[in-house]
Amino acid sequence: MESPTLFDQAVALTQASDDGFAGHTSAAYGNMVGPFGGVTAAQAIQAVLLHPKRLGDPAALTVNFCAAVADGPFSITARPARTNRSTQHWVIDMQQDGETVLTATAVTAVRRETWGATECNPPVVPAPADVNRVDGPFGVEWINRYELRFAEGGFPAQWDGAEHESSRTQLWVRDNPPRPLDFASLTAMSDIFYPRIWRRRATPVAAGTVTLSIYFHTDSDQLESMGSDYLLGQAQAQAYRNGYFDHSGQLWSETGDLLVTTHQMVYYKQ
Repeated sequence: MESPTLFDQAVALTQASDDGFAGHTSAAYGNMVGPFGGVTAAQAIQAVLLHPKRLGDPAALTVNFCAAVADGPFSITARPARTNRSTQHWVIDMQQDGETVLTATAVTAVRRETWGATECNPPVVPAPADVNRVDGPFGVEWINRYELRFAEGGFPAQWDGAEHESSRTQLWVRDNPPRPLDFASLTAMSDIFYPRIWRRRATPVAAGTVTLSIYFHTDSDQLESMGSDYLLGQAQAQAYRNGYFDHSGQLWSETGDLLVTTHQMVYYKQ
């Protein structure tokens, strides 16, 4: 049996009651304040994935970051609010010291084979091997847990305040070290995009995600067949106004299958 990776350790939870789980933040995923939001979202969906009453695979997840998660232990409650024939609706709450730091809702579903089509096509970019890997040192630890290959819109080379016309980023990404893809790691990588305002203005303003929604267009069998393949990600902001901006993003497989569409609202201070 292979040793658990740092990601596996970060999302490890212990069942403490029928709907309750206990966990601990991971220094390996440290951010500027508290942990990387993607791994916190992954811990939330992990509580659903581990729940003995779960029906089907994740179809949607919305996470609201109510407060900065402090380094240390936390508790998560994942409660199936309603179970239908093919869908299940979840209410999730993360607490530290008796205070709520995260709320979330999720939908899991038993998928069946139907007609299908994809109208969102992957960008045309070079293969992962033909795109340079970004090497540190980085200012935060969590970035070291990912292999990042930017085809467009990498980290600003200079924080000179130069304004770009577009905030778009396109990149290849996978866990570092590589590990088999699953719904927890797919959730974390849905938050892989650094704040779009940094790309647009090359200014390191304080910013933090307020709410993050992820829609899954894949299932366990497909993820298992992908192994530790790269994912192709794209994200772009849509509006900046009065201290908040939003961005939309997508993650595709190496073979061009759309796996995730995601949307988030971000607070920024300037």
